[in-house]
Amino acid sequence: MNATKRQSPASDPADFIAPLNMNGMNGRMLMAPTVRKQRKREILLVYGHHARLERWWGLVENLREYGNVTMPDLPGFGGMDSFHKIGQQPTIDNFADYLAAFIRLRFKRRRFTIVGISFGFVVATRMLQRYPELAKKVDLVASIVGFMHYDDFHFKPRTRKLFSVATRVFGTRPVSFAIRYVGLNGPVIRTIYAKLPAGERRLSSMDPIEAREMLDYDVMLWQTNDVATHWRTTAEFLQIDNCAVPIDLPVWHVGSIKDHYFDNAKVEQHLLVTYKECHMALIETKAHTPSVLADKAELGILLPSKLRRALSK
Repeated sequence: MNATKRQSPASDPADFIAPLNMNGMNGRMLMAPTVRKQRKREILLVYGHHARLERWWGLVENLREYGNVTMPDLPGFGGMDSFHKIGQQPTIDNFADYLAAFIRLRFKRRRFTIVGISFGFVVATRMLQRYPELAKKVDLVASIVGFMHYDDFHFKPRTRKLFSVATRVFGTRPVSFAIRYVGLNGPVIRTIYAKLPAGERRLSSMDPIEAREMLDYDVMLWQTNDVATHWRTTAEFLQIDNCAVPIDLPVWHVGSIKDHYFDNAKVEQHLLVTYKECHMALIETKAHTPSVLADKAELGILLPSKLRRALSK
């Protein structure tokens, strides 16, 4: 059993996925219409690291209560071609430019809502900063465990710098190639995951069958996404500063109380530096995000009542 099989037969993400070709890169996009015809909101969902469209289907099902949901692949993620195919680097600016191009294609003159998950929120914020004309079309911005600045991480400065250097090395083509075919195989990933603090917390609450399914899906995600893109973007957000250009929009931020990556107080401070105002809501999950196998009910926690009321307007 995998994440998609946990969905009911009447709710299959495959029914809403179509091919996507953007700037010479091939991927997919998900377009799911609202289940409430009176809701006219257009919602752009931008996923984060270690993702594919199917992983976030449960969140899409929740968001469909408030409008039509569109979620595109990002270059190098979800099985989509990476920026390297067209001779570009996977920088935050290039991801922001890609997202702006997709928005122009998909929404044209329509107003829309942005929901960004973790790294996806970083890309969405940079896009709003680089394209103020598109920011004028946005009616609501939501951050799901997003972040703004390298100081948001729990890491000590020395640890962050060490990780930053290591991830830049891992992101080089020869090293990332070796990592993909030597390090990112099932036995290695399962062993490492079980020994990480976040992995231990997740696995301790699962029965053996569910734990095996979750690890199998995690292996698939690692092998689906472009390894060089993963590490280059990790290196970038260890140096990220999205606080330089103000955005004249409020933001609804959902943070996890047990987030093992981010300091929620610092995230809120940096959001207030950039966005006009910040509506903060903290939720209790076992880690940064729910399990990769989480379904609609489990992912509903990512839309707390304050955000649901805003989406209902």
